[in-house]
Amino acid sequence: MMQAEETQNTNSGRGSGKPPLVEMNDISISFGGIKAVDHVSVDLYPGEVVGLLGHNGAGKSTLIKVLSGAYQMDSGEIRIDGEKVEINNPRDARANNIETIYQTLALADNLDASSNLFLGREMVTPMGLVNDAAMEAECRKIMGQLNPNFQKFNDPVSALSGGQRQSVAIARAVYFNARILIMDEPTAALGPHETQMVAELIQKLKAQGIGIFLIDHDVHAVMELCDRASVMKNGQLVGTVDIPDVTDDDLLSMIILGKKPGEKTE
Repeated sequence: MMQAEETQNTNSGRGSGKPPLVEMNDISISFGGIKAVDHVSVDLYPGEVVGLLGHNGAGKSTLIKVLSGAYQMDSGEIRIDGEKVEINNPRDARANNIETIYQTLALADNLDASSNLFLGREMVTPMGLVNDAAMEAECRKIMGQLNPNFQKFNDPVSALSGGQRQSVAIARAVYFNARILIMDEPTAALGPHETQMVAELIQKLKAQGIGIFLIDHDVHAVMELCDRASVMKNGQLVGTVDIPDVTDDDLLSMIILGKKPGEKTE
């Protein structure tokens, strides 16, 4: 379980000489003869957020579903900490400390935060009964680290705001030792205050050395939240850029024209 005393790692591991946390090398996957992902390679270091950008159908979600175990690739390899791994289903992904937070959040609306945190993994008493008090205590502990302003522990999550619901979903992933987090449009449909809350959550996850793949089509969100961005178009990788080195227009050009900054358009 996550510990409050974990070593703070405010910088990504790039340049440290250590292998990336995740390497997806030369990944290809086809559906009905159409290459949804065509020889794409991306990587992710500890304490780093890499944005995956592209139009609908560009292949970004398909690529990341290979990592989450939802799809099986036709060819390529995945490495975690430099070691090749097999991810054939979501259970394999979880065994490699990979957790996915989908846009729908997959929360049980009628249950409170602690019941959602332990959904399917409930704590029990020696008598075999669900230990609600212990689960709430653990929930308060993890939420105190991630979102100290969170107070609605006994309300059903249906009564929570979008940002608070994101907090619960993120807390569930982190509590169960996620090292690699896949986030699907985490700020979609959130207002400015809620978006800022999620941005602060992401900074806390980075400080704990967690690596995040952030799928989005909002260039502004990627510019604000990510360290690097990998842009896909028609199933292929246009390129990966460092966010401090590019502008919104550079990323838009990559998405629309399929050209890296500095490349001439034919």
